[in-house]
Amino acid sequence: MKALVGAMLIDGAGGLPLDDSAVLLDGERIVAAGPRGAVDIPPQAEEIDLTGLTLMPGLIDTHDHLADKNYTLLSRWEIEEPASLAHLKTAKAIENSLAAGYTTIRDAGGLDAGFKQAIAEGLLNGPRLLTAVSIISPTGGIGDRVAPSGHRTAFATDPMRPIGVANGAEAVRSMVREMVRVGADVIKFATTGGASSRQGHGPKDIAFGPDEVKALVDEAAAQGKLTMCHALGGPGLRMCVEAGVGSVEHGCYLADDPDLLKMMADNNTFFTPTWEVYEFHSTISAPHVKARSEALFHTHRDSLHKAVEAGAKITAGTDAGGFVHGDNAREIELMVERGLSPMQAIQTATGWAAECIGLGKEIGTVEKGKQADLLAVAGDPLKSVSVLRDKEAIKLVMKGGVAYVDKLPTKAPVAV
Repeated sequence: MKALVGAMLIDGAGGLPLDDSAVLLDGERIVAAGPRGAVDIPPQAEEIDLTGLTLMPGLIDTHDHLADKNYTLLSRWEIEEPASLAHLKTAKAIENSLAAGYTTIRDAGGLDAGFKQAIAEGLLNGPRLLTAVSIISPTGGIGDRVAPSGHRTAFATDPMRPIGVANGAEAVRSMVREMVRVGADVIKFATTGGASSRQGHGPKDIAFGPDEVKALVDEAAAQGKLTMCHALGGPGLRMCVEAGVGSVEHGCYLADDPDLLKMMADNNTFFTPTWEVYEFHSTISAPHVKARSEALFHTHRDSLHKAVEAGAKITAGTDAGGFVHGDNAREIELMVERGLSPMQAIQTATGWAAECIGLGKEIGTVEKGKQADLLAVAGDPLKSVSVLRDKEAIKLVMKGGVAYVDKLPTKAPVAV
């Protein structure tokens, strides 16, 4: 057994921070957590002194794209380098994310199930992974990658990453089953265009019809999978919320339809605003993408505030904004810049995030029975969440009770 003692504890559930805490671990599980004086630490337990540090749950990114490198056409079409090199770069991104304190990541498309298997087999150190494999959208939707010349994307022949284009309710059901067959943990689909989609298919332009969306959500539920929907605004946004999607990704124009936020709160539908990707798009993307990102900013921020007022739960997903894998905590920082308190921003990447991805009973908070996914940092993220981006401040990262980062002072040997 191990006892982590002396830290200020942030539990991930929004409770008051606890000074001079103790968290007792037995293997991969937390068996007790609370004030040091209230936790019975067995004499044989190894005590790890975290005095002066902040201890909190391992961080969770609910919307990443670990296999993506940048927005150039050569990169997005996977033709700028050998596949083996691209896979090794993805593996490095996965390792960097764990080293940054991210013990769980839900990948929203582009990552095949093999990386999850590599982590399980000990070939790669990485977060607990959930993957959507590929996004499902109709012809002309954001998942239908066709060049102006009419050529399709180069990875169309990879059987482990199906091109998720489907039209009609039955074809959509079949595509859900195919995603499950190749190892998808969550079903990702799109009901609108986006900031970065082709001209003529923008944030409020619809993709799919109500019958297709209902068929998709129903089939995912039948397969035991949660759903996440790329939807920015307009009729497509309403469609996915009314169909009972698990989480709304982006949701930039939710403030235009505040009744949807009440519906989301009542149905426990999560909102993942993905601030980091719009920060990226508003600076260096193509002109039409930059213009869209700038145009949606104020309504997007209002959507966040109204979601909190309505009681909808927010989660932190980077959408690979800027493609700096390992700097995922910029999303938490942006949550504060957009109006959340530091504690709320931390919840978006801990307790609420765990609920969103269906692992709320296993991770996301520091409490008895949960997996020992823990992060210790030098500094107080309640005073400045920016400390979570500081690699030097990260002193301990544990996943399932195993320390993958340990920069704690080494104990001097006891003289005998």
